[in-house]
Amino acid sequence: MPTPSAVPLPPASGAWREGDPPGRRQWHIREKPLALEAGGELPRVQVAFETWGKRAPDGSNAVLVLHALTGDSHVSGSAGPGHPTPGWWNGLVGPGLALDTDRWFVIAPNVLGGCQGSTGPASPRPDGRPWGGTFPRLTQRDQVAVEADLAEALGIDRWALVIGGSMGGMRALEWAVSYPERTDALLLLATTAAASAEQIAWAGVQSHAVRDDPRWHGGDYHDAAPGLGPHAGLGLARRIAHMTYRSEPELQARFGRSPQGSEDPWDGGRYQVESYLDHHAAKLVHRFDAGSYVALSEAMNTHDIGRGRGGASAALRRVTARTLVAGVSSDRLYPPSQQAELAAGITGADHLRVIESPYGHDGFLIEVEQVAGLVSELLGS
Repeated sequence: MPTPSAVPLPPASGAWREGDPPGRRQWHIREKPLALEAGGELPRVQVAFETWGKRAPDGSNAVLVLHALTGDSHVSGSAGPGHPTPGWWNGLVGPGLALDTDRWFVIAPNVLGGCQGSTGPASPRPDGRPWGGTFPRLTQRDQVAVEADLAEALGIDRWALVIGGSMGGMRALEWAVSYPERTDALLLLATTAAASAEQIAWAGVQSHAVRDDPRWHGGDYHDAAPGLGPHAGLGLARRIAHMTYRSEPELQARFGRSPQGSEDPWDGGRYQVESYLDHHAAKLVHRFDAGSYVALSEAMNTHDIGRGRGGASAALRRVTARTLVAGVSSDRLYPPSQQAELAAGITGADHLRVIESPYGHDGFLIEVEQVAGLVSELLGS
């Protein structure tokens, strides 16, 4: 085991940078300016994405997979150069799996505002310096507009399926409402028609944790030396988030009041559950960007499918895709009641499902077999 002093310091930002190994990434460049819903524009947009399988000549076998807050384009595959973690939905995409790459052409972009190859706060602006604190405010509609640009570049007129959970589910829903003619089937997991007051509050607290870090420097920290980024704030945000991602019964069953190893909580030591949160915080600061965390959290808070469309009910009536909506039984961040409301607003037959899981919100990532069953139900595979 290395001593604490031997553990490498995290870079100021865990963002992918030019010159880093590309891994499986490909890129699409939008050279024309992107007008943003909240005002202003991005003069040039880069989108990193990964693909699996082979595109049919007419593009009819294309599936769009959309990641959650700290995800990226690496849905499936091993960790390695360019990819600090294994695929976040390993077991769903590949030959013979629910998203069978012998049949389907699967595409996963890194979201606009993210930090793993797509334009975000760590990316260079026109003068060559990182966008940092000058990065503009984004919404899901901006992000989906860029994904639509990518689809056009790849010759995809219509998705056989759009699938996403949590933040990815927000964008999947936005696809089905903004581009109903381009969305054939839709799978929404652990998401909602609009961010609730509590969801906004949780995300706001996390953003404050990052911004209050003395090394935040107004978002302009990307050129700092290793160890000098806003890691304390980002780590605290991750700890807060992770508590909302898991369920109380699971945490109690796994950790209870047990101390971490030989540490004594009565003498400055930690409980196991504190060590668990510390572990997830340390992992994130090595692979993610604090500016992206804030930008994406604030974009999630803008989510309201009914904004400017006459309300959520009117917006949901635009959906023409074959749709399944699934909640996680133990989710306390995006409770199943929100998925029930979402499903009730989308015209069609019974399309509400429940993923049975003790793991809370993270169940949509963990219960791959149940998600695979929903994919197969929609695609007839």
